[in-house]
Amino acid sequence: MFKGVSVFLFVFTILVSQSILAQKKELTATRINTPPKIDGILDDAVWNELTTYGDFNMFEPGNEGEIEDAFRTEVKMAYDDKAVYIAAYMYDSAPDSIPSQFSQRDEVFAQADNFVVALNTYDDGINETRFYVTSAGTIGDQRVTQNDRDFGFNVVFQCRVSRDDKGWYAEYRIPYNALRFPEVDVQKWSVNFYRRLLRRNETHTWSRIERGVGRDTQYNGIVNGVENIDPPVRLTFFPFAQAQTVTFDGESETDFAGGLDIKYGLSDSFTLDAQLIPDFGQVAFDAVRLNLGPFEQTFSENRPFFTEGIDLFQKGRIFFSRRIGGSPTGSVGDLAENEEIIDQPNNVKLINSVKISGRTRKGLGVGFLNSIGENTFATIRDTVTGISREERIEPLTNYNVFVLDQQFNQNSSVSLINTSVIRSGSRFRDANVTGAVFDVADKGNNFRASGRAIFSNVRTPEGLSTGFQSEFDFFKIKGKWRYRFGHDFANTTLDINDLGLNFRNNFNNFVVGGSYELIQPKGKFNGYRINFTARHQRLYDPSVETRNNFRLNSFFFTQKRFAFGANTDYNTRNNDYFEPRVEGRFVIFEPNLGGGGFISTDFRKKFAFDLRANTRVWFGNQDQVNYNINFSPRYRFSDKFLLILSTDYSTRKKNFGWVDNTDTEVFLGLRDVTSFENTITASYNFDPFKAIDLRLRNFWSVADHSSNVYYILNEDGTRTEIDDYDTTVRRDPNTNFNIWNMDLSFRWRFAPGSEATLLYRNQIFNSDEQSQLSYTESLGNLFDQPVQHTVSLRVTYFIDYNNIKTIFKKTS
Repeated sequence: MFKGVSVFLFVFTILVSQSILAQKKELTATRINTPPKIDGILDDAVWNELTTYGDFNMFEPGNEGEIEDAFRTEVKMAYDDKAVYIAAYMYDSAPDSIPSQFSQRDEVFAQADNFVVALNTYDDGINETRFYVTSAGTIGDQRVTQNDRDFGFNVVFQCRVSRDDKGWYAEYRIPYNALRFPEVDVQKWSVNFYRRLLRRNETHTWSRIERGVGRDTQYNGIVNGVENIDPPVRLTFFPFAQAQTVTFDGESETDFAGGLDIKYGLSDSFTLDAQLIPDFGQVAFDAVRLNLGPFEQTFSENRPFFTEGIDLFQKGRIFFSRRIGGSPTGSVGDLAENEEIIDQPNNVKLINSVKISGRTRKGLGVGFLNSIGENTFATIRDTVTGISREERIEPLTNYNVFVLDQQFNQNSSVSLINTSVIRSGSRFRDANVTGAVFDVADKGNNFRASGRAIFSNVRTPEGLSTGFQSEFDFFKIKGKWRYRFGHDFANTTLDINDLGLNFRNNFNNFVVGGSYELIQPKGKFNGYRINFTARHQRLYDPSVETRNNFRLNSFFFTQKRFAFGANTDYNTRNNDYFEPRVEGRFVIFEPNLGGGGFISTDFRKKFAFDLRANTRVWFGNQDQVNYNINFSPRYRFSDKFLLILSTDYSTRKKNFGWVDNTDTEVFLGLRDVTSFENTITASYNFDPFKAIDLRLRNFWSVADHSSNVYYILNEDGTRTEIDDYDTTVRRDPNTNFNIWNMDLSFRWRFAPGSEATLLYRNQIFNSDEQSQLSYTESLGNLFDQPVQHTVSLRVTYFIDYNNIKTIFKKTS
């Protein structure tokens, strides 16, 4: 086992080779006095006076080949004290054939051509802000960092497009409040421009990128001439108002809410984001499923404040934002004989949230995030006297994240991150977690090493518990043949779950792998990848083997945009220490072999589909078998209307698992588990600013124990069949789970940064023990349940302080 110290020392054995990057291209941005009108029509006088930059290069599907003059791209760049301006000329020999599917903000990979400005205001080879526009006029922005590409990052900028008989054109205005850059007289920026031509299956870049060598962000060209910027105050406001009516089981409730989000530039490099009176009433619904496993069910973050510009806080993977404002950690305790719970909140309301983040010109990133959750109470009523009382299930809580991230060599970083949760009151727990993280590559991008060391401290009324986790991975990252090896370790007391997410601790695992990848197109293929991975899994205490896994994956992508692949994997006997839900006990699962594959057709065509299927069989228990199939067809009726259907069916025959336990005994049951999920996603886009969206999901799953085969778990992990498992006395594991969610919304982006959303949502849920019902019977029972109807209108308005400061001056 690698020790924590030796892991970090090993990093320094990486050999430093000569830089791969050739002489960089350069362009000069011109300071202008009169800004152009942003309408997509490049007829402003200022554009005629600027230098043109072209000579684009092939990037996808490969670096080979010359770009025809009929498809050349040209760019111009200007700036003043308020913004950066860019004009792009995308010539095309058949402008009427340019794909132009309409979509909404950030949906920039629709069936349309697009153009991208990739601007790095630190020229550090790592951090970029990318500004997209499609040939249909949809805009999007993306924050690119060392290991993340985040479309949750949203800033306010303008871009419009136009088209004529020579091609299409884009005109950008990127204000400085959308950028962060060091406070120096002469800026050192870099940029690259990307143009995707969908029908030709090509991507061109201004600065040539060598595929398969390093990161694309390392190939940007130099921007000269940006100097003596005197930007305006970076202060913007996003006030919002929301009205909502909820009807359930004959009762209605109407709420009105309002709040304010603020962005303030503390300097040209650092920004304060604050959310006063947080409200998350229109976030997307979670894809809830029947959970039969030993670990909690988690969902991705949907709240904009915790998805936008959050990349710095993800260092070390010890921050899981859904913990903020999540479920209360306390309980109501024991109830008196005549008491019942009449109200128990599922989530903690937040009082406010703030985050500060930025990066110095020497590459040091600094981030701080704080949220405060309010006291949360459950209401308990005496059914005899009618008297109610409140029990605090979550106190006033302070959530904090602090991170330092030093980047260097245009491809490496070391980081320190700390999270803490401080709860008021001696009967509630506090937690503190610290992580040291590194991701280091040599200058030639031949090899990369990454890892982390995590220390957790949890204080409860019973005392202090300290845990440790480490990870180390080494990769060959250049060439067609690549490999990796790594080690993961955690002791028995690791616990980061107050503000992070870890499902398990107590492991000591090893991994090795290798791959072959076609980087440049060859024959019928634009690319393919075949990789093999072997994992050896153990417990740390006691030091015993739990499982070995061997997996082979393949992926192929043809010139006609047809993708397919296959996989197979083999698991040795698994001594599972988590399924029994009792400390120190384990259950043996037999060796098993699985395999599957997928195909994905050309999305450029009106009709396309994805198809995926998998199966798994167990040795020593021939009756146990899994099947899964997913079919997802889509049809594009027009450039405005897209319909996607998805059906997923899975079954696990003769599966067994935990059903109940006491302090000394663990009971297992034999079951058939069947799941059926259907979704409909439809979008009608009037233009790039208005759309009607439908999202419908129905998920049904049953765990059927009608065979009445139950076991008691033996100390050696085997199981013995029993005849006396009584579901009237013990937990009845038969489950029929059915849930329906539907969202129908109208979105209107009526001004830059401003949006109105009218949402209708209905949802139904049912869970009972009728596990032998068919899908149609279960669906019938589901629609007999009360339906929750929600109608809400939310309006968010963008205000730039520089546009209203004259009002305050007149008032004063």
